[in-house]
Amino acid sequence: MARVLAVAGSPTARSRTSALVEAAAAALARAGHRTDLLRVRDLPAAALTGADPAAPGLRAAAERVEWAEVLVIGTPVYKAGYSGLLKCWLDLLPQEAFAGRSVLPLATGGTLAHSLVVDYALRPVLISLGASHIARGAFFADSDVTAGAEQPLTPSAVARLQRCVGSLQLRLEQSESQPLPAG
Repeated sequence: MARVLAVAGSPTARSRTSALVEAAAAALARAGHRTDLLRVRDLPAAALTGADPAAPGLRAAAERVEWAEVLVIGTPVYKAGYSGLLKCWLDLLPQEAFAGRSVLPLATGGTLAHSLVVDYALRPVLISLGASHIARGAFFADSDVTAGAEQPLTPSAVARLQRCVGSLQLRLEQSESQPLPAG
């Protein structure tokens, strides 16, 4: 089974994005994968804004990316783009940090007008970081997720998230069953 790093790119402590990312991580854990959760907001702010990738907290976060075979990247939508906090962190990772990894992009936002952020804002940076496979991600409106609730996702949001996770799971199973090329 795969090692999964679930990354919540929200700057707020009580966050719909974090609830969504945690739900995705829990679904992957139930499928037998080893999961780890990284909240970008917990990384050292001075190192992020000062662009210091050698800072101990940022080095440790980069090592967690190296550990992972799969990443779930979640972001709130601000001004039709992914969060600046997430951007600060992604900018400090090595250029090919996601090479050889599958990535599941997720986003939350106020209205469906922002639903294309996954494909038009987040996907290009994931490609730039070398992701070998980007799973079909999804956008979740604020009305789909309640931060801090025992059941944070509406039933329709649970179904959509399960389709995303199921698609990723299928890809992981296909990757495991294919033999390595002779070399």
